[in-house]
Amino acid sequence: MKYETITLCKERNVTLTAMVQGVGGEFRGIDARPAVLVIPGGGYMFCSDREADPVAAAYLRAGYHAFILRYSCGADAVWPRPLQDYEEAMALIDAHAEEWHVLRDKIAVVGFSAGGHLAGAAATLAKRRPAAAVLGYAVLREDTAHELGEDKPSIVEAVDENTCPCFLFATRTDSVVPIQNTLDMMNALNRCQTSFECHIYPYGPHGFSTGDPSIQGLETVFPRRAENWVEDSIAFLRDLFGDFGPQGMTEPVLRSHVNDDAMAWLSLDCSIARIFGNPEARRVLASTIEKMRERIVPFAPEMSFEDMMDALGKMTLRELLAERGIDTEHFEELNTALHKIPNI
Repeated sequence: MKYETITLCKERNVTLTAMVQGVGGEFRGIDARPAVLVIPGGGYMFCSDREADPVAAAYLRAGYHAFILRYSCGADAVWPRPLQDYEEAMALIDAHAEEWHVLRDKIAVVGFSAGGHLAGAAATLAKRRPAAAVLGYAVLREDTAHELGEDKPSIVEAVDENTCPCFLFATRTDSVVPIQNTLDMMNALNRCQTSFECHIYPYGPHGFSTGDPSIQGLETVFPRRAENWVEDSIAFLRDLFGDFGPQGMTEPVLRSHVNDDAMAWLSLDCSIARIFGNPEARRVLASTIEKMRERIVPFAPEMSFEDMMDALGKMTLRELLAERGIDTEHFEELNTALHKIPNI
């Protein structure tokens, strides 16, 4: 493994530590790897060592490249400097992607507390947004963000349809960052149909990092199962990015969004309600809709076809067609036709 610390800004002591694993040779079938960019917490006053190398090590064990960003802190943390530090770090990773064998479309940010605020800003406000975000006991609400400085933006209010999938975790009794931060972020992601996973443990202190006692001797009562967030977040990323296979990364099993209702163009992954509410889409799908009438209505003869579609409106059209075995061999053709129709 190559280990290198690169100075991004000497005056503000901003650095990017790169932990780059090997590929090829003995690593059969692996030509490139996904990566995580770890962003430690520290209230924008410092970068916590507990939330840096120990966290990176967990993802290294899972086969990921790991990078650690030590961003502008203290008097230098005037917004948007920390976000600019993130942008510069991502630009550097992108510039070295071939040399370091990084999969550009499979980079996640992992942030804690104030570092979770910066990771959340990366997911919602950055020009170079990550493919996923792991947010641990993160500062996400406007009122809590302002405790870090009046210039710090609300992450919850910035969530939109372009926000990447998120893995959230926190403890209910966190006395530093109220649990409402995580709850509001979860609700914002849900409104935008963005995929997420959330773990709220019933008790435990703020700033517990990976939860391993070798990192910090926890003085307060702490549920040992809270350590599971590490493996659970890795499993979440594997679902989203794919896993290591004999021919490279396997296909993902988790979509970035529950459906495509917030996208600019229609697709088979839009809800039935959204597609059937568009006259042009119904025209394009006329043949498929006739097959649906023939094969679906008999299951509930007391309902009209239109009423049945209303009842099933939250399903994606792909789900329903696959379930009933309708035009599955024409999915690519149907999707191409729908992609030409504006989602209005």
